Amino acid sequence: MKSFTEEALLLYLYQETDKNLTKEIEAALEEDIHLQERLKVLQRSIKQLERLKKQSKHPREESVNSILAYAKKLAKK
Repeated sequence: MKSFTEEALLLYLYQETDKNLTKEIEAALEEDIHLQERLKVLQRSIKQLERLKKQSKHPREESVNSILAYAKKLAKK
């Protein structure tokens, strides 16, 4: 049985594989439960990353103030 890299599986999930690789992966998925699990883990990871992207894109004001205070303290040295 052919082994697939994480990169190949990610390309498959994003539908960026060529027809031959797509067919190979799909055939392997029908028979290989470990490959199915790897694919599920990657799918969950993608969903989690998408959720994080939807969250606030700005740092909290407290974080910014803390960084600015630290920078000011270093500048005085």
